[in-house]
Amino acid sequence: MTSPTDQTLLASKVLLPQHVVHRSFVAETVVLNLRTGKYHGLNVTAGRMLEALESAPTVDDSVPALAAEFGVEEEQIRGDLLTLCRGLLERGLIQIEDAAD
Repeated sequence: MTSPTDQTLLASKVLLPQHVVHRSFVAETVVLNLRTGKYHGLNVTAGRMLEALESAPTVDDSVPALAAEFGVEEEQIRGDLLTLCRGLLERGLIQIEDAAD
C-alpha cells in the first residue's frame, strides 16, 4: 500500500477498523490492535486528535476546532494531524476512505 499524499489524506474520512479498540485515560489514550495484540499509547493531545478525527467528515474538517481548542495555528494542527494519521496508518490502527463515498 502506498502512502497517501497530504491532499488525499486531508480530504479523507478516518475510520477505526473493527480490529482496533481504544480507551482514553487522564494521561493517555491506549489503542489496541486486536490482530497483532500490540498496545499503542497516545499522549493526551494525540488522543484528542483521534477523537476529533473519528467524528469529522474529513481530516481537514477537524482542523479548525482543534486549532481553537489547543490555541495554535491551523497549519500547525494540520501538520500534526498528517503526522499522526501516517503513524496510525503504518500501524494498521486507522483506515481512510474517500469522504465522497
